[in-house]
Amino acid sequence: MAKLVFGMNQSLDGYVDHTAFGPSPTLFRHFIAEAERQSGSVYGRRMYEIMRYWDDEHPEWDAERLVYAAAWRRQPKWVVSRSLKSVGPNATLVEDDLEGAMRKLKAERDGEIEVAGPDLARSLTELGLIDEYRIYLHPVVLGHGKPYFAGPRPPLRLVAHDRIEDVIRLSYVPV
Repeated sequence: MAKLVFGMNQSLDGYVDHTAFGPSPTLFRHFIAEAERQSGSVYGRRMYEIMRYWDDEHPEWDAERLVYAAAWRRQPKWVVSRSLKSVGPNATLVEDDLEGAMRKLKAERDGEIEVAGPDLARSLTELGLIDEYRIYLHPVVLGHGKPYFAGPRPPLRLVAHDRIEDVIRLSYVPV
């Protein structure tokens, strides 16, 4: 049975914003390893549109970005959206019955499936479907933006923590 894992970079004051801060080279290598071992990813529309960047190669990419792009392209993706009519390569559109689709996905797959995007994570949290929350806590303060928890924070228990340079990774499971 697969495990749904919601993990994102977060500021000290609780916000996620890929344009305000990003991973160091060491943390990016960590994300490459994560992408290579994940069984797939579930995206909301906005996050999927951001991640489509990795579908096309860019001449300025270094070797690590090429490796990440290859891992991302290999992964099956499920895109939750009522407004999209089609999705890109290796992706499946989930338009209806989010709960049924995610329960089926978890039952039919093994390993970890990444959940990407706070709004999607809120919906899956409300359905009790997220198995683990990973916060990559960066030493920055944004003061505004999209919060990691887009809805009420569920009761959580810390199960692991480690340091990746100046970022602390916190792993929580629902209580």
